[in-house]
Amino acid sequence: MKAVPPQLESKWAGSTGDVAHDGVRAAKMFEGLPDLFLIHRRFADRRYSIILRFMPAQLDRSKDQFRRLLVLIAVATVDMIGGAMVFPLIPFYALKLHASATTIGMIIASFFIAQLVAAPVWGRVSDHYGRRPALLIGLSASAAAYFVFGFANAVWLLFVCRLVQGLGGGTTGVLQAYVGDTVPPEDRARSLGWLSAGTNVGTMLGPVIGSFATYWGHQWPGILAASLCVANALFAWQWLPESKQPQAHAPGRKPVWHGVWMVLRNPAGNVQRLTLIYAVAMLAFSCLTSVLALYLSAEFGITEKTIGYVFLYVGIFSVLMRSALIGPIVDRIGEPWSIRAGAATLILGLLAYPLAPNLWSLAFIVPLVPIGTSLLFPATTALMSHHSPRSELGTTMGIAQTFAGISRVVAPLVSTTLFQRISHGMPFYFAATFVGVVSLLAFQVERQPAPEPVRVID
Repeated sequence: MKAVPPQLESKWAGSTGDVAHDGVRAAKMFEGLPDLFLIHRRFADRRYSIILRFMPAQLDRSKDQFRRLLVLIAVATVDMIGGAMVFPLIPFYALKLHASATTIGMIIASFFIAQLVAAPVWGRVSDHYGRRPALLIGLSASAAAYFVFGFANAVWLLFVCRLVQGLGGGTTGVLQAYVGDTVPPEDRARSLGWLSAGTNVGTMLGPVIGSFATYWGHQWPGILAASLCVANALFAWQWLPESKQPQAHAPGRKPVWHGVWMVLRNPAGNVQRLTLIYAVAMLAFSCLTSVLALYLSAEFGITEKTIGYVFLYVGIFSVLMRSALIGPIVDRIGEPWSIRAGAATLILGLLAYPLAPNLWSLAFIVPLVPIGTSLLFPATTALMSHHSPRSELGTTMGIAQTFAGISRVVAPLVSTTLFQRISHGMPFYFAATFVGVVSLLAFQVERQPAPEPVRVID
């Protein structure tokens, strides 16, 4: 399709107002887009109405900018699909190689250790050499890691897979930086929201594709994920131009541990309290995801061929909450009560997990965790933005993500050890206890809108 459909242009030609003008402009932006985004002509009217309704309203009406945003969403979605295809299968593959639960925890943690170390490096690389090289290298590293995963016949190869993927796992931050380079500040939050929606869809679909691929053979999930990454890298190379001019000297950055020390030195401040809440909630959620496959396998006989459908079920509730319900809920009760409600729901879900006698009862318990985290995480980051000075907002969010990264490292090591040495339900009780203690801090934080409010997307 190379032009606006005549029936659509004639329909809007007699109209007045910005909607008619923007509709024709939005339609023309699709000229020359890759076939991935083209829909049959008979769906044209519906497509343009969807664009007008959901895409950021104040974006500069340039075809290049609109195309870049769509391509970024596609790249983020496919990248997340590849990672989500592999992650739920790791415990099952490791068990077949006679790894213990504790060893599986080390394999999972190795990815986050590598990512925590490499993330600042990728930030400097993208600042110095540009976003495009950093993105392409990251996608290529993921492709290599997934290929190794597909043919791993020893536990040490699973470690190699996760380390390589973690070292190259800076793609999400690079994509977010790309949005910062190309989107006006007033539209950046909504554009990042669309990017986040793409990753959520990828997280939901990836496990199902991975489980389905195991029917062809144990190596096929890795091969398919690697192929998707290669295709994604070629797609990005073709359609994503560089967004940032290379710098001779990238701006200096403080070490990540500097921010950690600031929070630990003064835990009584509002931002510090919120950071601790965010970190402990991430610890609890990561404890759950680290042992979920092991727990379902031991208690209910779930296998690598069916685990993907469990993650799909969880993902549906997460996407529904974040895309449709979180906004109205926060508007209704405010961020502090959203944090409290989210923490209470998360605690209830964690405590109930080990009590489920069968899969049917577990089906009613599982949604509590994604509902709780979908309330807790976005409300916490939003409240951080209210209490943080505008000039320090980037530093505040960086510190929060550093703490979240530490939680992702600690959680699999602790939860799998508890699972193996004490009981299968102990990781859930451990996580619920920590959330319960730290969430008391939420009652000491009040809503305090900044003079210039900023929307922060989790």
